[in-house]
Amino acid sequence: MSQEQDTRTAFMEATYRALCTHGYADLTMQDIADETDKSKAALHYHFDGKDDLFREFLAYLHEGFAEKIADHPEGTPVEQLVALVRRVLDPVDEGSEHHFNTAFMEIKAQAPYRDGYREILRRFDSDLRTEIADLVREAIEDGQYDEGTEPEAVAEHVLTYIHGTWTRAAAIGADVVTMREHLVEDLLDLLVDDATVPIGVEATGEQATATADGDAITGNGSDDVVGSG
Repeated sequence: MSQEQDTRTAFMEATYRALCTHGYADLTMQDIADETDKSKAALHYHFDGKDDLFREFLAYLHEGFAEKIADHPEGTPVEQLVALVRRVLDPVDEGSEHHFNTAFMEIKAQAPYRDGYREILRRFDSDLRTEIADLVREAIEDGQYDEGTEPEAVAEHVLTYIHGTWTRAAAIGADVVTMREHLVEDLLDLLVDDATVPIGVEATGEQATATADGDAITGNGSDDVVGSG
């Protein structure tokens, strides 16, 4: 990694830490510089103000997000789709990650008013929509979903639900896991008759039973199976 890349990464990580502490609205360039061993002048050398820095920060977050959603585990298309939803809706604790989620909602709210924010945020949506729709198409080809299933419609539903979950979590403290598993139910309800999908070890027995409406064969983790009902 070059020195320039090292400096960029250091500033991006400092921005993350500063957001967790101060939120977006009250965050200053000095707050970010204080999270590094560099001066405020050095920060201004690399970025032409707060908006320029946050455009770069959003691009940095997008790079990591794109890698995260493309890293599918082994399994059937529906297993991979469920795993994707669980990765994207991975719950955060009441510490720094919770504060960052709130700050990120603030950043998104600024998109209509800040040059470049909306364009980068659209990349998040576009990449996730494509991953979901592709997995739904594979599930149809694999015989797990009916041929009448519309990949783009499913992708739009999942995308809207994910946005709503994070917004409700930030605004009113809604439980991310509970909402996430309702979305998993929606995806499993699309299974054709007699189709089965093993539930990964990240799902509890209670979640498995609720997801399958009693049709789950609950055991010890990865051997669990749910049916389409």
